[in-house]
This record gives sequence, structure tokens and C-alpha cells, in this order.
Amino acid sequence: MAATKKAPAKKAAARKAAPKKAPAKKAAPKKSSAKKAPAKKAAPKKAAAKKAASKKATDPKVAPKKATIKRAAKKRPVVREDESPWTDSELAEVRTELHSERERLLEEIATTEEGLADLIRDSGDGAGDDQADAGSKTFEREHEMSLANNARDMLEQVDHALARIADGSYGVCENCGKPIGKYRLQAFPRATLCRTCKEAEERF
Repeated sequence: MAATKKAPAKKAAARKAAPKKAPAKKAAPKKSSAKKAPAKKAAPKKAAAKKAASKKATDPKVAPKKATIKRAAKKRPVVREDESPWTDSELAEVRTELHSERERLLEEIATTEEGLADLIRDSGDGAGDDQADAGSKTFEREHEMSLANNARDMLEQVDHALARIADGSYGVCENCGKPIGKYRLQAFPRATLCRTCKEAEERF
């Protein structure tokens, strides 16, 4: 009788233990999956926001341009030790003179080119000219060409001087790297060499 009473007690205990473990295993994955899913979706948004902010801060098309404009505005032409620094009015005066000379040279080039075209047209019509007339027309044509070439060379020097003012290298000798001198540039704004280097160039 004692053996028969113990057996049902063990079965009942096993039955009670089994249903309690099964629901615990099923419930655990549901809670963990529900918590992990939002975390994975939120992470890319934060990473994308950080990347966008870093791109704006380090964008080479925005920040460096403003910085270079400020540097170029602050940088002034170099001067010799015995000269005072350039003032805004002095630099503006040199820039104005260069612009006015540029306009004058453009007009001169246009005039000489028109005169040269007229001479070339007249030389084609003068088939019966003698040697003196032909030589005179040739001389005039060569003279006009020389004037046009000189004006173009001077125009290039003016444009070069204006570009050097813009990039901050105006006033530096292109040969030795020393200051050209403010007074020399005020007298001759297109100068690219200091007086010593210019004199040495003219000797050869």
C-alpha cells in the first residue's frame, strides 16, 4: 500500500513542474526580441545625423572659401625696412591706376588693329605702286604691328599686377624674393623686379 501511494505523488510533482518551465522558455525570446528591434533601428539614425553634422563642419566648399577671403583681405603688400606699411587708400590708388591703364591699353590695341587692317587692305589694292610706296606701306604696317604687340605686352603686365594684388604677392621681387619697394611701385605699378634686379637685367 505504501508503494502505491508514493508513485502517484511523483507523477503529480512531475506534471506540476513541466507546465511551469515551458511558458518561461517561450516568454523569454519575445521580450528580448521586442527590446532589440527598436535599438537596431535607432542606431543608424544617430550615426547618419553625426555624419551629416561632420560633413557640414568639414565641407571644403563652404568653410575654406570664407577663410581664404578673410586672409586675402588682411594680407598687404610687403615693404622695405625704411618704408611705412601700405594703407588702404594707397593700395586703392595703385589699383585704380592699373585699371585705368588697362582700359587705355584695350582702346589702343583696338585702334592699332583697325589701322593694321586698313593698311593690309590698301596694300592689296596698290598693285601699280612703285617701290617707294610699297616700302612705305610695309614700314607703316610693321610699325602698327609693333605698337599692337607692345600694348598687348603691357596689358599682360597690368593683369599680372592686379592678380598679384588679389593673391597677396604684390610687392615681392619675382627674381630675388625681396620687397620691390612701395615708392617704386607707386611710380611704376607694373613692376615685378626690385631696382637691383632690374638694373642687373638691363646690363645683359
